[in-house]
Amino acid sequence: MNLPNHFELLATDGAARTGRLATPHGLVRTPAFMPVGTAGAMKGMHWREVRDAGADIVLGNTYHLMLRPGAERIAGLGGLQRFTGWGGPMLTDSGGFQVMSLSELRKVTEKAVTFRSHIDGAKVELSPERSIEVQRLLGSDIAMQMDECVRLPAERADIERAMQLSLRWAERSKRAFESAPDGYMLFGIVQGGDIPDLRYASARSLTDIGFHGYAIGGLAVGEPQAVMLSMIEETAPALPADRPRYLMGVGTPDDILEAVARGVDMFDCVMPTRNGRHGMAFTRFGQINLRNARHIDDPRPLDEASPWPAARDYSRAYLHHLVRAGETLGAMLLSEINVAYYQELMQGIRAAVANGTFEDFRTKTRAGWARGDIAPR
Repeated sequence: MNLPNHFELLATDGAARTGRLATPHGLVRTPAFMPVGTAGAMKGMHWREVRDAGADIVLGNTYHLMLRPGAERIAGLGGLQRFTGWGGPMLTDSGGFQVMSLSELRKVTEKAVTFRSHIDGAKVELSPERSIEVQRLLGSDIAMQMDECVRLPAERADIERAMQLSLRWAERSKRAFESAPDGYMLFGIVQGGDIPDLRYASARSLTDIGFHGYAIGGLAVGEPQAVMLSMIEETAPALPADRPRYLMGVGTPDDILEAVARGVDMFDCVMPTRNGRHGMAFTRFGQINLRNARHIDDPRPLDEASPWPAARDYSRAYLHHLVRAGETLGAMLLSEINVAYYQELMQGIRAAVANGTFEDFRTKTRAGWARGDIAPR
């Protein structure tokens, strides 16, 4: 391990951990959930609401930003934090997953991935070196290595080929990152699909290469939750205990709670804002569908005990009306309610781990979701 460590582990409770990660743009409390600002913006939310909800760090998408408005343009405008107005810590993905999921015409070689832009059809080449260059131009606090993600289920041969290619790309990504200023970080990404020995081999090889932190990639891509959790159990113990662990693209509140119980420190997902735009609210009672007719005459708020004002100040009847009428305000309010609930969950997890009461918190939280929303009298 030849990279400086910017992560401080503060407490553990079983496998669950809490700590803090020092970045050039501020401290990140872990476990942390990163709201996703795909193209440099949070859909339906202002940055001040994201901050007020309790988020320390957000995620930007390299693929989208390099295509529009362009990494060089953002660099000329002062970097992603200044360009967007967020100002705080940011993590950017490598762009590899979006290439695989959004581009029908693509070719993977040892050198790079060549694909057609989903915007204008232009031919683009993304190599590990270019991915790191783009992320450095964006100025993200945490960059990700270039990797190849295989959708599950898949044959072992395909999974192993992608895992080995990702390891070679990890070495190239690290070499390309060597000129980054002090304090900026590069994370390696564990691949291996749903095959335990490949996951373990990937984790050990990445540890030998040495990174500031480690991500678990290639999960939450269609496999059952039990498979995802078993792969975390195989992977997390093989990673350095003094470095942050990031589960990419996850997920539901239950996914997060269970992954924390298995030693994961960081998460991201579009679910809070995407579900909010479709009339779904995340609460301590589980998910609530505001499209349902039962809310039409319900004067109660979503949750009178919520620390977030929008969850307390608007009736279910009004939220139902906004959603059914297609009003933008409905999507905005539910998006901020959801992001705030995710951050409330993370704060509760951090406090419980610090106090040695994580299992009690986990049991009570899951019981609240299982009990479900309380119908009006």
